[in-house]
Amino acid sequence: MRESVEMKEPKKKFFSSTEEPGAGKSLDEVNGSIVVPKDAGFWRTLTTYTGPVILIAVGYMDPGNWITSIAGGAQFKYSLLSVVLISSLIAMLLQSMAAKLGIVTGKDLAQLTRERTSKRVGFILWIITELAIMATDVAEIIGSGIALELLLKIPLVIGILITSADVLILLLLMKLGFRKIEAIVVTLVAVILLVFSYEVFLSGPNMPELFAGYIPSTSIVTDKSMLYLALGIVGATVMPHDLFLGSSISQTRQVNRKNHKDVAKAIKFSTIDSNIQLSLAFVVNSLLLVLGAALFFGTNSSVGRFVDLFNALQNSHIVGAIASPILSMLFAVALLSSGQSSTITGTLSGQIIMEGFIHLRMPLWVQRLITRLLSVTPVLIFAIYYHGNEAKIENLLTASQVFLSIALPFAIIPLVMFTSNKKLMGEFANHTWVKYAAWFATIVLVTLNVYLILQTVGLLK
Repeated sequence: MRESVEMKEPKKKFFSSTEEPGAGKSLDEVNGSIVVPKDAGFWRTLTTYTGPVILIAVGYMDPGNWITSIAGGAQFKYSLLSVVLISSLIAMLLQSMAAKLGIVTGKDLAQLTRERTSKRVGFILWIITELAIMATDVAEIIGSGIALELLLKIPLVIGILITSADVLILLLLMKLGFRKIEAIVVTLVAVILLVFSYEVFLSGPNMPELFAGYIPSTSIVTDKSMLYLALGIVGATVMPHDLFLGSSISQTRQVNRKNHKDVAKAIKFSTIDSNIQLSLAFVVNSLLLVLGAALFFGTNSSVGRFVDLFNALQNSHIVGAIASPILSMLFAVALLSSGQSSTITGTLSGQIIMEGFIHLRMPLWVQRLITRLLSVTPVLIFAIYYHGNEAKIENLLTASQVFLSIALPFAIIPLVMFTSNKKLMGEFANHTWVKYAAWFATIVLVTLNVYLILQTVGLLK
């Protein structure tokens, strides 16, 4: 509750910090800003709750995941679709838990973690998670910069600088309200979905083989090359910052936490929204893999980079009669949409972990500018040093995935612990089967991410 209007308000500081654990609401400017109608029907209530998770779903369509999915289809046809399915189910479980945590406690994952750690540990956790957000930013910057180069024929360095100016767009969006942000992201995701649906339709995939691909095969484990790509897909399933974001934006809807029925209803509809939006991400990732299988399987063509894919889609020797510059342009448009929609996720996540872990509040544009500059700088240095060579710059994507892998345990383990804690969650604590399923998924994801780190740095052959 706000203080009486008769009391004098202290002057607002440009930067402010507090030692009080969990001080302030998560994303205070939008927290509880959307009114939920009372005694409304199912569909009207669902409409009110629909939207927040689309901001999280774009993390699963991040440009950094595109190459792995398409390469998986190009090399092993539809066999890895089962991995996409299992990964999506794990994501649905964890994101629904993150939403429940925020609704029940009124705090986000960063705030709750900080309450149970020291100031020094909180600062270390902030650094680790901030590096993960910056790593995601690298993928967005590279993807968007290359998309602008392909679409507008502008130098890659200029394209990277243009993408870094998105902070101005985000400032405007925050002023317009959270529902406007959700609508814009939905539009960008719709562009991605329509583009790949159209391109997959033209590619004419073998439907019986496609659906058979959702059945797990032992060859995924026995074939080392297939296993490595499968690990790449699963390892990128849960972005650590998406769990922090999910625990925060679930609080944008007004909920009376003293009323158990209201809380139960909020959890129910937030979970439905989460599953719907992540199902959309599942469809997009499936389309990416199917596109790789239908167009590039058996062609011995290189599809390891965005530019390779762009060029291949207009090369009749690779994709056959459907080759067209229009397909290539649509691919670039989808790439740009993916990069820009993911930018909003990074912005909000950065604010959440900064305020939650180190209790440092500053104007959003300052926070975003600092994070963006730190992310743009290495990409810009690489772009200038390698004279805009896309192949060299895209090598940064591999390095950026290491930071995501390192940060994952610091998000997923506290999440499972908190949501399984009956003292914290009361009657809404995880059921026994959910708890064990979550711990199993956690162990699998952390193990796979450690394996990927060792593979990346060359400690495993």
